Amino acid sequence: MNELNIRRSIRRFTNEPVTDAQMEQLLRAAMQAPSAGNAQTWDFVVVKNKATFEKIIDIHPYATPLQTADAAIVVCGNTSRERYDGFWVQDCSAAMQNLLLKAVELGLGAVWLGIHPIAERVEGLAALLDLPKGVIPLGIAAVGHPANGQQNQFVDRFHPEYIHKEKW
Repeated sequence: MNELNIRRSIRRFTNEPVTDAQMEQLLRAAMQAPSAGNAQTWDFVVVKNKATFEKIIDIHPYATPLQTADAAIVVCGNTSRERYDGFWVQDCSAAMQNLLLKAVELGLGAVWLGIHPIAERVEGLAALLDLPKGVIPLGIAAVGHPANGQQNQFVDRFHPEYIHKEKW
């Protein structure tokens, strides 16, 4: 699975659009993620409006990749579908990772912009996107075609000192 090894956080994009078919493939990949009790606690808000991007940047100081992104996918946890309290975070994180890996496969770039658990970001984004009660934004995937110098490429991140066997 080459995508796993070459995926990088891409923060600058060209002006080439992401197609509707590519967006659907990203969302389909996200929804293939495992979830606790198969509850599938995710919902997604697709944003392409540049004015909305600017409002998101006002809420989230590190969301500047949206300045050049063609699209954003806000991954939200829907607590009304939870079978196990609090596991929406893991469910949605797995969905986000699937989405990021699919972006690489499609020749796109993406970066995960964290929202949860920072209250100001959660509340600001929930208000901006009119999220219903119980729907919590976990993060945003800024998506586009990678700009020059922003390609996905292998970086060895293996650190054997982070591995503990049987116990710490």
